[in-house]
This record gives sequence, structure tokens and C-alpha cells, in this order.
Amino acid sequence: MKKKTSGKGFNIGFISYNSPVILTFTLISLAALILNTLTGGWSNMKLFSVYRAPLTDPLFYLRLFTHSLGHADLSHFVSNFTLILLIGPILEEKYGGKPLVLTMVLTAFVTGLINVIFFPQTALLGASGIAFMLIILASFTNTEDKKIPLTFILVAFIYLGGEIINGIISADNISQMGHIIGGCCGAAAGHLFGIKKLKI
Repeated sequence: MKKKTSGKGFNIGFISYNSPVILTFTLISLAALILNTLTGGWSNMKLFSVYRAPLTDPLFYLRLFTHSLGHADLSHFVSNFTLILLIGPILEEKYGGKPLVLTMVLTAFVTGLINVIFFPQTALLGASGIAFMLIILASFTNTEDKKIPLTFILVAFIYLGGEIINGIISADNISQMGHIIGGCCGAAAGHLFGIKKLKI
């Protein structure tokens, strides 16, 4: 039985669905992972990863957004959603669900589009871009007008600087580009939500 709470979520019995955007994103991504396992990788290739494809393929446009739902395996999923479930609810409470959804959708689109343009031979999937967006956005939570928070500078140096270095010296299957673009989207959102006091 669902009951409204005083916050933005609701209760299901003894469980509080306290962060609807983040929890729904998590559950959909988990369902995508299960579906990919059941289909032997078919659903990730067709629905939940983005790569250069003919513009006449209608699924190409869908994948520009849905690639953030796909994950290669359980370890990949857990590494992303440990961060997302830790940081996301705090940001959803501060900024609201609608602005957070918009920021997540735009982050997925920008990372997908850049991957298609600059890395046409690489398939991109996973919520790591969104995770990095949330990390950078979280560093803006105590921003004062016309001030750059020191937390943002330190987080950008540690996380984004590390990703740039990793992108130069390593050759793994982790998309540093997606992390960096996600972080840039988080910085832009932090500026709009924090300094400009944007309300949607």
C-alpha cells in the first residue's frame, strides 16, 4: 500500500521510496542488466549502448539516451550505482526531481553524441558519465553567489584530473571521455542551479 510522505517520495509499507528519480533510474538500469543477461548481450548492443550507426536507424536516436542504462556486468553496475545511490538522493532533495532528470538526460545525450562523433568505432554504455556529473554537482551544494567553491576545485582536480591522466597513460575499457564530459555537465548544472538559482 502506497502512502504519501511529507517529503518528495512515498512509502510502500515499511519502505520509504525516498528518492523517486534516483531509485527509478537504478531499478530501470538493473532491469536492463537482467534483460541483457537473459538475451546474451543482444539488448545492450541494440538498446543500451551507443555507437555510430546509419541515421536511418531509428534505434540510433534512442541509444543516444538509453546507453546510460546499460552495463556490461554486475560489477560495472555496482561501481556506478554505489556512487549514484550515495550522492543522488541528496541532490534530488536539494534541487528537485525535475531539474535532476533534465540534467541526467542532457548528460546522457552529450556523452553519447560526443562518443559517436569522436570515437565511431567504440560502443559506449553505462551510467559513469551521470555518476561523475553527480559528483561534480554535489561539490556545488554550498555555493555562494559569484563564488567558486573550493570543494568544486578539489573535486575537479582529483576526479577529472585523474581521468585525464588515465586517458593518456592507460588503455582500458573504461571511458574516461564519458567521465570527463559527465563532470563538465555537472559543473555546468552546478553553475545554473547554484549561482543562477535556476528554478524549473
